[in-house]
Amino acid sequence: MKKLSIIIYYIFIKHLPNSKYIRLFNCVRILYVSKILKVMPYDKNSIFEDNIYISNCSQLRIGKACQINEGVFIQGASIGDYVMIAPNVSILNESHTFQRTDIPMVFQPTTPKSNPVIDDDVWIGRNAVILPGVHIGRGSIIGAGAVVTKNIPPYSVAVGVPAKVIRSRI
Repeated sequence: MKKLSIIIYYIFIKHLPNSKYIRLFNCVRILYVSKILKVMPYDKNSIFEDNIYISNCSQLRIGKACQINEGVFIQGASIGDYVMIAPNVSILNESHTFQRTDIPMVFQPTTPKSNPVIDDDVWIGRNAVILPGVHIGRGSIIGAGAVVTKNIPPYSVAVGVPAKVIRSRI
């Protein structure tokens, strides 16, 4: 049943038009991911836009009142409450290994899954990449295009490739 639910998500629900055209489409997506896929609680303040990749849902938890924009790619994560994720963000929970040079990288194994943890009240800017296993502290801001390779302390502003903390919000 779970596989059928995810197939329906990818065939129909994911492709409903953006809610800037008709708010009803966001409501349908929120109902589906909360009641059928069970990855987040139902909350009328949540936004879950079109074309969001959510893997198979087994490694994903999303909190209440989150805003996830179009084109976001989530392999797996623990996402807190009141999180804003801009378009085209990638949140990864595994990567490829490349240590051996005697075989092509495409045939090498992946790393063990390690979900990123994104605490409450975080804002992730457009095109940011969150790598496996990182922890983004409460109240932090991740700048557009940043690549988060290490943990970010609470209430920090981090930008760049790799992301570096440039200031504290407190």
